[in-house]
Amino acid sequence: MSLTPPLTPAEIVAELDRYIVGQHLAKKAVAIALRNRWRRQNLPPELRDEVAPKNIIMIGPTGVGKTEIARRLAKLAQAPFLKVEASKYTEVGYVGRDVESMIRDLTELSVNMVKAEMALAVRERAEHLSEERILDLLLPRRLEEVSPEASRDATRDKLRAQLRAGKLDERQIELDVQAQTGPLFEVFSGQGMEEVGINIKDMLANLMPNKTRRRRLKVAEARRLLAQEEAQKLVDVDEAVSQAIRRAEDSGIIFLDELDKVAGREGVHGPDVSREGVQRDLLPIVEGSTVTTKYGMVRTDHILFIAAGAFHVSKPSDLIPELQGRFPIRVELEPLTREDFIRILSEPRNALIRQYVELLKTEGVTLAFGQDAMEAVADIASTVNQRAENIGARRLYTVMEKLLEEVSFGAPDLRGQTITIDAHYVRDHLAPVLKDEDLSRYIL
Repeated sequence: MSLTPPLTPAEIVAELDRYIVGQHLAKKAVAIALRNRWRRQNLPPELRDEVAPKNIIMIGPTGVGKTEIARRLAKLAQAPFLKVEASKYTEVGYVGRDVESMIRDLTELSVNMVKAEMALAVRERAEHLSEERILDLLLPRRLEEVSPEASRDATRDKLRAQLRAGKLDERQIELDVQAQTGPLFEVFSGQGMEEVGINIKDMLANLMPNKTRRRRLKVAEARRLLAQEEAQKLVDVDEAVSQAIRRAEDSGIIFLDELDKVAGREGVHGPDVSREGVQRDLLPIVEGSTVTTKYGMVRTDHILFIAAGAFHVSKPSDLIPELQGRFPIRVELEPLTREDFIRILSEPRNALIRQYVELLKTEGVTLAFGQDAMEAVADIASTVNQRAENIGARRLYTVMEKLLEEVSFGAPDLRGQTITIDAHYVRDHLAPVLKDEDLSRYIL
């Protein structure tokens, strides 16, 4: 059965271009990988299982857009998407999280996503049921007992019309709601025992009866709570879990950041001995294996892995050969230039200057940022990146925050004023810090 096509590769790149400057090769590789998910699902069943995802390694220094590409991809993918840091996992036998937990996390995300979609599909029915329950609470019991049926129906219809018009939203009613209780005790589980801990908590939750407590709420809030409750009752949990597992297996994407931190380096001893062990634990997950989750068995054969790392000290070739072979697509991201900084400040939808302009507008302050000011900020960011550690576009955040520190602090007293930021203003406010090289290392 043919599925509705998602965005084309060109459309994905265009969408990423709205938020991320440059890095066309990385965007192109990610766009092709996303589109291939849809292509595979439209293949005949006998061929579908044979097509393995082409995993990607994005190589580049910090602050050039690797994580931002992943973040934006999550919104475009319309699929279970998990971002994790490879450095937080440890080899089996060490204290820490085991690599299989990323599949459990992805499955949990997928289940929540499918349940939310199902709840949305039954929202109209759930709202109708919640409306009926509210009317039961609003309609006086005495009226039901003494009035003829026609009169009761007329009164109920009148209340329903008022409820839908929002005229009863502020009225207070008493309602039995499920009590939100925390666990009686926390289950601490060791390495590889996370699932046992989850199952114990679930088992205890099933043994404890659901408690309700009486609350006095406004009608508007009560309708919202009751609609959620009714939607949960209408959702077929077993079907949701079944769909979620299929979606995680066929469409799941895991962004594995900081892969370079677990790349082995010759001659390294001590705490780093577990690095190669993490790679060996990652290998079966990336190659394709079956992981036990609280929702059932999840196969990882067709989950797409996009890895990223700066690879300053280590190189992709320092990874174990088997793992290298599972990431056939390598993309190198370019270091950002002064011209890129100018574009980052003004072009993207979430441009840094726009953020500050809108933030200060909430205080009634108008911030006017000139082109010469943007160039001056880009010059300073580039200079500091060369002098100190090169942290890419993140340097713009520190420079901008220092530049607008006084305006942000005094904004409540500047209501109605226009603050013009030009190159002269930038140099005046940042020159003292730049002159003292040691100071600039700390502040910028």
